[in-house]
Amino acid sequence: MSLLAVARRVRAYGGHFLLLAVLTLVTALLITAVPRVADRLTGQGLREHLAGQQAARRDLTYVSEPEVVSKTNRGLAAHRAAGLENIQERMPPAVRAVVGERWYQAQTAFGRLRGPRLTADKGLVDLRMRVVTGIQDAATLVDGRWPDTDPDDVIEMALADSVAGPLGLRAGDRFSYLLLDPDGKVVQVSPIALVGVFRPNDPNDGIWDALPSMLRLTEPEGEGKPSLGVGVTSEGGFDVAAGLGWPVNFGWRYRISPDRVTPGQLTALIEGLAAMERTRPAGLAFTQGVDIPLRRFAESLAAARTLLAVIAAGLLATLAGLTLLAARVAARRRRAEYVLIRARGGSTAGVLRRGLAESALVLPAAAGAGWLLGGLLPGEGAELRWVLLAAVLVTLLPPAAALTAARGGTGRADLIGARSTAVRLTVEVTVLAVAVLGAFLLRRRGLTLGGAVDPLLVSVPVLLAVAAALVALRAYPWPLRLLSRVAARARGSVAFLGTARAGRAATTGPLVVVVLAVATAAFCGVVAAGIENGRDQAAARAVPADVLVTGERFAPDTAEALAALPGVRAVAPLLVDPAQRPYADQAGRLSDVREARVLLVDGDRFAEVARRAGVPVTLPDLLTGSGDPATPMPALVSPALAEDFADAGLADREGRRPAWLDVQGNRLPVRVARTVEEFPLVDRGVERFLVLPWPALPADAPHPLAPTGFVLAGTGADPAAVTRVLEEGQQRYQRTGGFVGADQPRPPEVLARADVRAELGGSGVNGLLVFGFTVGAVGGGVLGLLALAFAVLAEARSRGQVLSRLRTMGLSRRQWRGLLLVELTPLVLVSVLTGALVGALLPVLLTPVLGLPAFTGGVAVRAAFEPGLVAGVLGLAVLALGFAITVEALNNRRMRLGEVLRLGEES
Repeated sequence: MSLLAVARRVRAYGGHFLLLAVLTLVTALLITAVPRVADRLTGQGLREHLAGQQAARRDLTYVSEPEVVSKTNRGLAAHRAAGLENIQERMPPAVRAVVGERWYQAQTAFGRLRGPRLTADKGLVDLRMRVVTGIQDAATLVDGRWPDTDPDDVIEMALADSVAGPLGLRAGDRFSYLLLDPDGKVVQVSPIALVGVFRPNDPNDGIWDALPSMLRLTEPEGEGKPSLGVGVTSEGGFDVAAGLGWPVNFGWRYRISPDRVTPGQLTALIEGLAAMERTRPAGLAFTQGVDIPLRRFAESLAAARTLLAVIAAGLLATLAGLTLLAARVAARRRRAEYVLIRARGGSTAGVLRRGLAESALVLPAAAGAGWLLGGLLPGEGAELRWVLLAAVLVTLLPPAAALTAARGGTGRADLIGARSTAVRLTVEVTVLAVAVLGAFLLRRRGLTLGGAVDPLLVSVPVLLAVAAALVALRAYPWPLRLLSRVAARARGSVAFLGTARAGRAATTGPLVVVVLAVATAAFCGVVAAGIENGRDQAAARAVPADVLVTGERFAPDTAEALAALPGVRAVAPLLVDPAQRPYADQAGRLSDVREARVLLVDGDRFAEVARRAGVPVTLPDLLTGSGDPATPMPALVSPALAEDFADAGLADREGRRPAWLDVQGNRLPVRVARTVEEFPLVDRGVERFLVLPWPALPADAPHPLAPTGFVLAGTGADPAAVTRVLEEGQQRYQRTGGFVGADQPRPPEVLARADVRAELGGSGVNGLLVFGFTVGAVGGGVLGLLALAFAVLAEARSRGQVLSRLRTMGLSRRQWRGLLLVELTPLVLVSVLTGALVGALLPVLLTPVLGLPAFTGGVAVRAAFEPGLVAGVLGLAVLALGFAITVEALNNRRMRLGEVLRLGEES
């Protein structure tokens, strides 16, 4: 066989080879492009996830214990600065590679600052001297100079203008620097001079993130307490202070750069951080918080990769089925040629060589083109070996199909009495049994996290879709045959002929591929809808209103002040005690029940807020109403806490032996009324909680209850106005005299449900999920329509002969279209609806092993048919039916029905 002869045959059957080449190119492109795009989206999501964390959370910080050094020790600060490089060199390689900025600091203990300009109206000021690497490059002097590197016995310092300005200080001022003991007695007095005032070039630069901040004074913690600040000194000034006996300590801070972290090093980075926790140098405290977001991202990434593997397996299986169908159609078209070759003495090897030469001329080049196109996309992860394997398998398909066609018989396969062969029955039963067994083993084993693709997980959905298609193909002809018998007694031939032909259609292969493609698309839609609903539930659980306010105690009238704000439609107070230990009796004897989180809600107002905010929250009746102050309050208790109550003998539901809680100085009796697994406003990680209705305190109650938070309905409220009202409420509470303690209350926090929902759906691996669902849904739909075209064309020849005969017998064009509609409608509906049903049931089966709660903040994802998905499936069915009829009509017009009748049965 010459190359020219092979090229002529390829050109003669160019349509078939073009279709095979396109399918091969798409397969190679999918194998190449999906890993590369997934890698790019994963890296982008990881960088955004880390960049979205608080900058200080990405710091790896080593801090030494305070120490008093020898008075003769000079060059101390410079000597310890060498640890910045030494510590990084001892880090695990994965951690060392992602460190971006780094800082060294040496600082003294806090000392009292006194001077002529620090008058009594400015309050007390405590300052610590700090040396920071790179400070002169990160700031600009606005007054004076930087501290001298070789000062006399006077400690020189520079202050930020945001610190010196409020205190009225300027360069040239001198002070006394007093070291105080815990009792406030002066231990050491050192002279100190302010030689410069600076302004930061970029206040958001990481050099200013060390606490306490150098850019502001920390407010006093209470009455008579000092403001805290930081002054910048030189290494020489630090050495002077250390030589005078000031306690000093040292810190080395390393910030992980999001741009240096890649998904491939994620596991090694997490393990390296854990190793640093275990092997920290002696005498140094090590703190870091970046491992928590990294572990969460790794968990969600493993689940996303698993989900993407399931989707890719469905698409690749669909493409494999389409390629096989294309090879069979091409071989069937040339069946006479292959039979003639065998009749003239051609061997089986000759037929194989002939088909292999033709496919080898076209298909490897198509696979290479797909690999090259996929390689143009940014990213990594595509392996050439999988493309080579796909190219080899696709190249071998046409020769194998040609050999089958050469051996095929010429009998009719569309007769009602035709029986299935034993081989086909055996294959179908085997596929069904393997699919059921695989699903059982997968449910029992669960999800295996790791970098490699789980073969069981990616194969079970494909096997289940194929098994469901085979069962549907076995079942759907029976009702059609019954309908055909009914139609035979009616007037007209269209319904009878259409149902009769539909009942004995023999298009098993194409319909299996259609079911597989539609199942992949439906699976993507159902899982995506389930994740969105889970995120909505997670946001509603965290904020069961439009806005959640948390803080310390507010004046009771703060709720009315919030309700008076424009845009606020309803307000409900909350009272949260994060760690409350119940008493065994009213006298205050401690029980055996451990600490638990206590939440008090005004049930009626809480339900009104949730209703106006559109949050589906159902409160039990025991949380509504004021109740009787003389009777124990009913409580919703978590299972873990309920066990403690039962062990302590305090689980009496009638309240004959209640437990007692001290809520803001009020002793309240409570009884266990119901056990609940979860409750809004209680984090999923809290296993011990107790929810109570807002109590109606008696008139002689020692302390009125002060709320610690509020839930608000209304998205139009001004956040600044809400914050102002809350701060005023805190101040009013303190002025009432009910505030106990000298600590400054923390500022109130305002959190909107929309922000929580946006955070769940806008970071991490969300881009990878969107890509996977889009590729699966669009690819499944397009490939499903293409497979449906194969299903229609598989019977087009015999259908054309029947229509040609009927047209010669007087069948009108309108009746012809009706016959096509009646015959193709069952085919389309069965394939599309079976695929949609399989795609909807797969998430129900696989949800426990897919790790989907990683995308919803821990909320379980429940697969359900959404109205939009139902409409989408029906729309796809109508589109598929119209597409099938269009393909059939175009094919009949191309074949010319009169010529089909003259050419014969097996033309």
